[in-house]
Amino acid sequence: MKAGYKAFLSFIAAAFAVVAAGAAVKTVELGHMPGGELRRAVAKAVAEKAPADTLVIRLLAEQYDFHPADAEHRQLYISNHDQDNPKAVGILIENARNVILDGGNARLLFNGRMLPVALLNSSGCQLRGFSIDFPNPHISQIIVESNDTAAGIITYRPEPWVEWEVRDSAFVVKGEGWEHTPLTAIPFEEHTGRVLYRSGDINVGVKGVTRVSPTSLSAPWKDPRLLPGTRLAMRTYRRPAPGIFLDADTATTIENVLVHYAEGMGLLAQNCRDIDIRHSGVCRSSYDDPRFFTTQADATHFSSCSGNVAVTDCLFEGMMDDAINVHGTYLKITEVIDSATISARYMHRQTYGFPWGAPGDTVRLVSSSTMDYLAAPSTINTIRPLSPESRDFLITLSSPLPDSLLRYISSPSSLPAVGIENLTRTPSVLFARNTVRHNRARGALFSSPRPTICEDNLFDHTSGAAILLCGDCNGWYESGPCRDVTIRRNTFLNALTTPYQFTEAVISIYPVIPDLDHKRAPFHSGVTISGNRFITFGTPLLYAKSAASLRFLDNTVETNTAYPPYHPATTPPISLIACPDPEIQEPE
Repeated sequence: MKAGYKAFLSFIAAAFAVVAAGAAVKTVELGHMPGGELRRAVAKAVAEKAPADTLVIRLLAEQYDFHPADAEHRQLYISNHDQDNPKAVGILIENARNVILDGGNARLLFNGRMLPVALLNSSGCQLRGFSIDFPNPHISQIIVESNDTAAGIITYRPEPWVEWEVRDSAFVVKGEGWEHTPLTAIPFEEHTGRVLYRSGDINVGVKGVTRVSPTSLSAPWKDPRLLPGTRLAMRTYRRPAPGIFLDADTATTIENVLVHYAEGMGLLAQNCRDIDIRHSGVCRSSYDDPRFFTTQADATHFSSCSGNVAVTDCLFEGMMDDAINVHGTYLKITEVIDSATISARYMHRQTYGFPWGAPGDTVRLVSSSTMDYLAAPSTINTIRPLSPESRDFLITLSSPLPDSLLRYISSPSSLPAVGIENLTRTPSVLFARNTVRHNRARGALFSSPRPTICEDNLFDHTSGAAILLCGDCNGWYESGPCRDVTIRRNTFLNALTTPYQFTEAVISIYPVIPDLDHKRAPFHSGVTISGNRFITFGTPLLYAKSAASLRFLDNTVETNTAYPPYHPATTPPISLIACPDPEIQEPE
């Protein structure tokens, strides 16, 4: 048994023991009340808790309703989300220790534009036994009634829960404090709930529309794939807030928590240490739920976390992006101040405003063009934000900068593209016994140098690659290289039905390296793919670029005719580019 796996087992068994010896357990029971009153009651119970005690907050009602007008409005900068502030928070637990929010299977229903649950700067806390939903979500589902491709006219019917109108010949959807005209749509098959084959993000008629009955409208559009009965999740690209937000927490457990909808990620954790998510999910409310979609973006997303991240026995379906994404964030160096001091910036418009590092953190410099390291690891001596929004930082390192950067002290305008990576804020990952199905984009993304285990999962009709190992200091700025990844005993069922970004194969190892010809050393290493079952309609199995010591062993393949292959017939099942010392066993 690998040492990393033993560490995961001990982590799950012991790391979340909430009740210390001699500590008391206090229980506060909260019955039916408006959401705003529940928020205040939870905050009061946490504030009055004795530091050494464990507090259990137990919800007794079946349903609680929340509205923005009675929310806690907070300035919160959330990784990989729109940085529009303040956020309207439904339930906020902050600066807490050993607090258990036990929902008793309550339904938490949110209206308008809200961040349902936030756990901030807390340790040893648990969220369990509740669901999060929005009765009128910002993604608006319609049903195709007829599609006259000869005339270029489509007729569709918004689902009953959608609030809509035709205004100036445009289809406008609206809710409590918001409205918009959708920009794009994801089509789902009527009887399977799967994303329509090779559909991707499509347009559909939302301009020049005519109301043809009290419940239906027609619009100019021509797409023969949209058969009557097709459901379309119509949306914008906004992602203001996740369903659950974890920030600067330690030893957090989430159990039996379901997110049925959020206008961002299902869960976003940033700068947290040790997270255990089990028997939870981002999923439809039931097998026959008429809503085919769930979240606007990823189901779970971990940004600059550390310790251990475990996600086990969960269901992720209908998301508009990935089931899990684990990464750090590269800052881009904007100026060399002196021999050991730089200024550096968060580059992506949805990622800034929160701490990037602390004194003592281990960091490393990387060339954006080749993704090669420029010097040995160093540590942060001092770091401070240069603006109130913490987009730029002044960082002093413990060791001198390399000569290749020192020459630009007096000429910052010619500074080459160089990033800085925080190696301390990287976690070990266990993603096991989960089901990922019927979602847009990819299945699982891992970008951590620490041990990562992805095992015994079912990837069922993911639109993009089932698993992606990336690394990008040019666009998304999500770090970094993988050093110890085990992908084993997973089942991949008809993955890669739509060509999204990084979709060369079911498993894609695809770091963004603009100048691969001049790269000195492989970006990834130590990836073992073994004992997996590929059930496919002719899709390539593995694409790998710049990965050393890659092993592909004891995997099996079963082909079917579920869809016509869209990769050229000459595409090999396994493609390796700049991958030294591979050990490849052709699948059975």
